Amino acid sequence: MSVTLYGISNCDAVRKARRWLEERNIPFQYHDFRKDGITEGQIRDWLSRMDRFTLISQRSPTWKKIPQEIRDNLNDDGAVALLLETPTLIKRPLLDSGEQLSTGFDPEDWQARLG
Repeated sequence: MSVTLYGISNCDAVRKARRWLEERNIPFQYHDFRKDGITEGQIRDWLSRMDRFTLISQRSPTWKKIPQEIRDNLNDDGAVALLLETPTLIKRPLLDSGEQLSTGFDPEDWQARLG
């Protein structure tokens, strides 16, 4: 199983997730949004596998600064443009095991998914 963990290095939840994977000797690749970038294709793939409002961190101060009218009328194309411009809006960490995609760090869920 190929596992990729997406996030940003200074995020506490991402650090916890990385430590959790390492402690369990689960091999993974780490992809930092800030250092490694993000592509439109990646975002569209994720949106095909999960709802845009699961992918976007709605608790982010950046999200809250976006006018309510834009947030209320956001479609997938708008979400792609927004996330390309501001990838830190992606809910972190994002775990992609190829078959499954999840956001946020939930050790119990990850244990069930990854063993």
